Amino acid sequence: MRRLALVLLTAAFGAVASAEDTAVKVAGLTGTAPATWKEETPSGTMRVLQFKLPKAEKDKDDAELTAFVLKGGGGIDANLKRQEVKFKFAEGVKKEDAIKLEKVKVGTFDGKYQDITGNFQSKTAPFDPNSKVVEKESYRQLYVIFEGKDGETVSLILVGPAATVAKHKKGFDEFLKSLK
Repeated sequence: MRRLALVLLTAAFGAVASAEDTAVKVAGLTGTAPATWKEETPSGTMRVLQFKLPKAEKDKDDAELTAFVLKGGGGIDANLKRQEVKFKFAEGVKKEDAIKLEKVKVGTFDGKYQDITGNFQSKTAPFDPNSKVVEKESYRQLYVIFEGKDGETVSLILVGPAATVAKHKKGFDEFLKSLK
């Protein structure tokens, strides 16, 4: 009966959370993540949330969604620049064509939504200049950043093979809209 009610509500009003969706709380906001995302224990002390998103059919890697809530953090523009340097672009590709930036609303907060496609410079220790870099070709990152309550910087990062991220972009956008 519950499944029938969800189907009827979806047909009448558009997408609603399914019984399998995961309730999420981040930076005082609550929302729902798609049931296909596998919640994981955050792998670092700065991460407050972490999900594994299943790979697209021909990709070899899954994508990962992480959330960070930090006091300070250098501000929105400095963080957007930090994300850009994590990517290299193919010869002849202009940075402006590989990076899209738009305004976004997350709950009541104004933020930025950055979409980058290129070769991801993966580091085991991102802030260690001596950390080994592994270049991962044809990756994409969706990055949302905003200043939350009490001045904290909130970042949501979805990164993985371009086709896998494309597969999950709609779910990511719906997840952002669900955060209230």
